[in-house]
Amino acid sequence: MEEEQQQQQNPDTEVVGEATEQSQQEYTWPPIRFDVPPHRTYHFHNQFKTSSVPNNFLKGIKWSPDGSCFLTSSDDNTLRVFTLPENGSSHEFNANEQDSYAADLVVSEGESVHDFCWYPYMSASDPVSCVFATTAHDHPIHLWDATTGLLRCTYRAYDAVDEITAAISVAFNPAGTKIFAGYNKSVRVFDIHRPGRDFKRYSTLQGNKEGQTGIISALAFSPTQTGMLATGSYSQTSAIYNEDNMELLYILHGQEGGITHDPYILCWDVRKAVEVVYKLYRSSEYTNQRILFDIEPYGRHLGTGGQDGLVHIYDLQTGQWISGFHAAADTVNGFSFHPYLPMAASSSGHQRFEASDDGNGDLHLTGDENCTSVWSFSYASMDNDDDGVNASDSNSQPEHENLHQDP
Repeated sequence: MEEEQQQQQNPDTEVVGEATEQSQQEYTWPPIRFDVPPHRTYHFHNQFKTSSVPNNFLKGIKWSPDGSCFLTSSDDNTLRVFTLPENGSSHEFNANEQDSYAADLVVSEGESVHDFCWYPYMSASDPVSCVFATTAHDHPIHLWDATTGLLRCTYRAYDAVDEITAAISVAFNPAGTKIFAGYNKSVRVFDIHRPGRDFKRYSTLQGNKEGQTGIISALAFSPTQTGMLATGSYSQTSAIYNEDNMELLYILHGQEGGITHDPYILCWDVRKAVEVVYKLYRSSEYTNQRILFDIEPYGRHLGTGGQDGLVHIYDLQTGQWISGFHAAADTVNGFSFHPYLPMAASSSGHQRFEASDDGNGDLHLTGDENCTSVWSFSYASMDNDDDGVNASDSNSQPEHENLHQDP
């Protein structure tokens, strides 16, 4: 295979080593004033336009663990790395302006990208750690070098007839030693030091038919290093497993749709894991598209997009909606908080089938569609009359006050 030859010829094909004992520098994430709308610090839309894919919508966005850059995925099977400028920007970008700057790296996959994730100990100061994993339709899991764009490693799973089967979701464990991947009614675990076809397969459906059916489309590890893995499936269930042996701990019910596009984000107390504590609404009833959300580093607030073009912020202690702001003119499918700065990034776009009014088949999109933006928030210590923040009426919409629903 071509990718195997690339691996053999590439001197940097070594797998990422064990995480060093010296942890990354600790930062104190500043308390954000979510009652003040953020301003758009950087904006990108032109470089996502391609002649071969006129409606090249974004599919997700994720900050790197060290906060030096962010990674986007788009419908042209391409991933782009954008480095955050060191000097910052005081200019507030209009959505129809030229792109703030060009992507530092562009990586093309062979088919549609299902999922992607950063190596958890990624640091720009350590090139060996600068990698991210992707999974694409009919392809194995790829580990890419985020500085050179070269393919580092490939992790293959095979089905019953010995054909490559693609993962739908992918995640590194907190230690950075394994890659967990979601498939139909199963999770496969790869040792990052052993690329190839070596893996352990764990069925999510137990012998007594207890467990999860359907495709495992979302994976998330506990950030407190408790060894718990949460999985979500298209069968409208979530589950929690022991990371070490994939022992099933809880099955969680209550979803109205697939885990990645349910109109409600559900919260459970893992000490009980019986009843839903509360539901957080997001506008995603009429799409099969993945809508990604994120929780800020303090663990107090959650941000999520939706089909309404807004980013909604919720208080996780109370489950109440506290603010929202207009991020795009189409579906906001990705939202990611910066790991230590009062910033966030959003991605937008959705599948479009309609032709233009002039009948030539061209799509005339604004700069607020199929776009990525970086947002800067005000600190809690700032004065209320901060002139550096652009005011917006998206925080004063009364209908959002009732977005929280008790189950």
